[in-house]
Amino acid sequence: MKITVIGTGYVGLVSGTCFAETGVQVVCVDVDEHKIKMLNNGKIPIYEPGLEDIYKRNVEKGRLSFTTDLKSSLENSEAVFIAVGTPPDEDGSADLKYVLGASSEIGKHMDHYIVVATKSTVPVGTSVKVKAAIQKELQKREVEIPFDVASNPEFLKEGSAVQDFLRPDRIIIGTESEQAIKVMKKLYKPFLLNGHPILFMDITSSEMTKYAANSMLATRISFINEIANLCEIVGADIDAVRRGIGSDPRIGNKFLYPGTGYGGSCFPKDVQALIRTANEKGYPLEILKAVESVNNRQKSTLYQKIFNHFGGKLKGLKFAMWGLAFKPKTDDMREAPSLVIIEKLIEAGAEVVAYDPVAMKEAKRILGNKIGYAKDEYDACIDSDGIILVTEWPEFRLPNFRVLERLLKNKIIFDGRNIYDRAELEEMNFTYYPIGRKPVKS
Repeated sequence: MKITVIGTGYVGLVSGTCFAETGVQVVCVDVDEHKIKMLNNGKIPIYEPGLEDIYKRNVEKGRLSFTTDLKSSLENSEAVFIAVGTPPDEDGSADLKYVLGASSEIGKHMDHYIVVATKSTVPVGTSVKVKAAIQKELQKREVEIPFDVASNPEFLKEGSAVQDFLRPDRIIIGTESEQAIKVMKKLYKPFLLNGHPILFMDITSSEMTKYAANSMLATRISFINEIANLCEIVGADIDAVRRGIGSDPRIGNKFLYPGTGYGGSCFPKDVQALIRTANEKGYPLEILKAVESVNNRQKSTLYQKIFNHFGGKLKGLKFAMWGLAFKPKTDDMREAPSLVIIEKLIEAGAEVVAYDPVAMKEAKRILGNKIGYAKDEYDACIDSDGIILVTEWPEFRLPNFRVLERLLKNKIIFDGRNIYDRAELEEMNFTYYPIGRKPVKS
């Protein structure tokens, strides 16, 4: 079986590579000539654990290839997946110009029946626009070529995307065509053999499922952050509260970890897009508006702790920032809380020296010389007035505190992920500010 994947960003590259791993012939297409050249030269443009190995293996096997030529890639393809970006517009709605542009290109070049499936996260009703864009190009060509549109949203978590794809919790496919169902069942047969559930539904429900899932997870994060902030005020411990409510099987313990707010390419964009869709239909989603508001406020929580500790006098102080990516196991800094904290510290006249195991290159691209870049977490701490832990990379979990107390000017840790033992730090005379617990010292 042969398929085409349009877009070699995060979703497109992971999807195409993992499909190839199941034995499918995959051609990935992108208009970015530099990216295609890089991929054809054995280099991948993103960091994702496990991806490079299967990418190289499938390129060597001849099952995975990359091109800028959509027309040739569509030859003999049974399905084409649209996996291009849908960045948020100024009003929060998803920008569909790349999706509809890809749809038009398909209409210009297709010459046989094909299933056009959207992998990109798209608002409800996008499939109608995709179908119209393809049909418009076919009419210009004065040809009648049958095709079907399907929705096949991705549920990939950055840092575990390869395993998420190869061992999915569920596979969602929206289509009203029996022929399209037949093609998609053939493509996903390896997953069915392994017992992974595949759910067929109408396209509108499929498109909504993706947004609803991410919005629910974002809601849990904002909820636990609100409770954590209240815990600090009333003197409760969020870790105990989290365990207490998480032990209820109706609630569970996933996505109930307080911190500096969610970021990344999905949650912020998808929450905004769903809010926008609801507003357009005259049904405002008040809960999601609150989720977004809480998250935006939460990103400043650590900065506020820093501000309060130093009485607002931050000019001339230096801080070591541990972690820049919005989560571990990725170099993605889109909507990362670190960016908000850095901006506020710089505005207050402070200096930031940062270290992230993977995201340093991306940070330099985004921030340039606004901050300093350390060779490791200890280097960042030299003569610093405190540590700001933003991303819970495993290598930050057990630092040598005796070394840190020699390097730091002030023995203060602002822990945005609650990964340290406050009793241990108190014994070593560190001042410790976690999220959702009273500071040990002030």
